[in-house]
Amino acid sequence: MSTNRQHSGWMSRLALAAALLAAGGVVGCTAVQGSAGAPPDEPSEAIPLPSSGELEPGTYLVTGYAVPFEITVPDGWESFGWGVLKANAEEWEVFVNFLEPDRVATDGCAWRGTLVEIEPTPEAYAAAMAAQTSTETTSPVEITMGEYVGLEFQYSVEEDVDITECTVDHICLFANVGDSDCGRVYSEVTEQETERIIDLEGQLTMFAVGEFQPVDPSLTDEAQAVFDSITFVSD
Repeated sequence: MSTNRQHSGWMSRLALAAALLAAGGVVGCTAVQGSAGAPPDEPSEAIPLPSSGELEPGTYLVTGYAVPFEITVPDGWESFGWGVLKANAEEWEVFVNFLEPDRVATDGCAWRGTLVEIEPTPEAYAAAMAAQTSTETTSPVEITMGEYVGLEFQYSVEEDVDITECTVDHICLFANVGDSDCGRVYSEVTEQETERIIDLEGQLTMFAVGEFQPVDPSLTDEAQAVFDSITFVSD
C-alpha cells in the first residue's frame, strides 16, 4: 500500500530551482481507462517551461525526458521545473508533476534505508507502490498517453498515520533518478495523487495530478484538465 505528501520535499528542490516544491490525485475516485497526449503532426512551437515562477495561460514545452511533451495551463498556475501548481494566498492547492522513479520506499513512513531499486517497467513500479506500507493505492488500470501504454492508479496516506512519527516528518514515495535519498515526499498526510506511469522510450516516467489538501471540486477538475493536456511532440 502507498502514499506521499510533499511540502518540505518540494521546498528543498524548488529552493534549488527558485524556492518552490512538488506533490497527488483524488482518493475515492475510480481510476478510469483513458487516453491522452496524441503526438501532433508538426514540431512544437510551445514556450519552454521555465524552471520557476508564475506562468501566463498557454502551452509550454517540457524537455529533458526521453520524449519532449507539452502541457497547457490556465491563469493562476506556476512552475517549479519538474511540474506546475496552483496556490492561493496562503497555501498550495493542486499540482501536476513529472518524474523518473528508480527506487521505491518499502515503508512510506519509516522510509530511511528502505529504498529498493525496481525494474523499470510500469508493472514493477505499480506493484512496489502497492506493497509500500503506511500508504494506499487503488488497483492499477491500463491507460494510453499518445502512443505509449501504461498504468494509472491513485495513491494516498493511510488514515491512521501520524506524520510526526515518520522519518523527518515526511512520507516517502520514491527516489527519482539522480536522487541520493528519497526525492518525492509528502509533508502532510492530506496530500494525494493520481499517477500515470509509462515506459517512455526505455525510461520509466511518472506523471501525477494531485492536491495538497482537500480543495473545491472545480480546482480538482482544473488540475485534471492540465494533467490531460500533456501531449508528446515530435523532435
